[in-house]
Amino acid sequence: MTTVRAGGRLRPPDTRGAHRDAPLPAPPVSRRRGLSSSRVAGWGFLAPVVAYLCAFYLYPLYRNVDLSVRHYTVRSFVQGGAEFTGWDNFRQVLQDPSFGTALRNTMVFTLVSIVFQYAFGLALAVFFHRGFRLAPTLRALFLIPWLLPLIVSASTWSWMLNSESGVVNYALHLVGVGRVDWLTSPSWALTSVIIANIWIGIPFNLVILHSGLQNIPAELYEAAALDGANGRQQFWRITFPLLRPVSAITLLLGLIYTLKVFDLIWITTKGGPGDSSTTLATWSYRLGFGSLLPEFGRGAAVGNLLILIALAFGLVYVRVQRRQTT
Repeated sequence: MTTVRAGGRLRPPDTRGAHRDAPLPAPPVSRRRGLSSSRVAGWGFLAPVVAYLCAFYLYPLYRNVDLSVRHYTVRSFVQGGAEFTGWDNFRQVLQDPSFGTALRNTMVFTLVSIVFQYAFGLALAVFFHRGFRLAPTLRALFLIPWLLPLIVSASTWSWMLNSESGVVNYALHLVGVGRVDWLTSPSWALTSVIIANIWIGIPFNLVILHSGLQNIPAELYEAAALDGANGRQQFWRITFPLLRPVSAITLLLGLIYTLKVFDLIWITTKGGPGDSSTTLATWSYRLGFGSLLPEFGRGAAVGNLLILIALAFGLVYVRVQRRQTT
């Protein structure tokens, strides 16, 4: 390497450009093999999930969309060759008088259920968070409605609310109240299934909210007590604000789950009497499979509308979750 004389002094040549233009050394062969093997392993773990989603979510969704844009009969449903009708099934569904009733019942059933589920779940979570000797045992007992199969819970409520031999009417008779036609009266059918759904959903809210309460530092309550705050003030100034992120997730998950409740309503009232307790889920099933002349296209169209509503709330859930993580 030569030097350049400048002003009587020897100066080394500028080699910064040479270092910048020099090619980077290739990674070792073992490292490249490690990267490729890790990618193969990653795709290997991901493949079962992708296959599961395609088989049980993507294909049924595609099949449901295909049903909603064709005129299917029992023969064409089995043999194929159904006539393409485009948006005709959706137009018939939206113009049907039952659509407004089903949509209203769905909104009432969903909103009333999640409000009372959250209220009772939060009250029980705060109660068990105080800690006492039988708290774990009682909390485990409250989980029974959530652990039971839904068909068992629905059958139990159907027996309890029976107009003739139900235990609820028997208890009302003991206190001097007349018989109530819980499942056969248009005025009480929707209320009955809402009560049953609230009972089933309380344990879910209890578990999630109780776990959120455990993440609140106890030092905050101690400092508030030293400042003279009573229990009510501690709840509204500490517990409820710090529990807000968990509450948002709980309400959104409950909303998405309650929108598609079918088993409970169908077993207890079948959406009746008339359309008094019909929701979008039960109406979709009734159109597709509940009559001698099934209308598969219209039933699938109602199901797709319900999917769009649930998807909208699912996007809200994702947005709330992202906002909490940032």
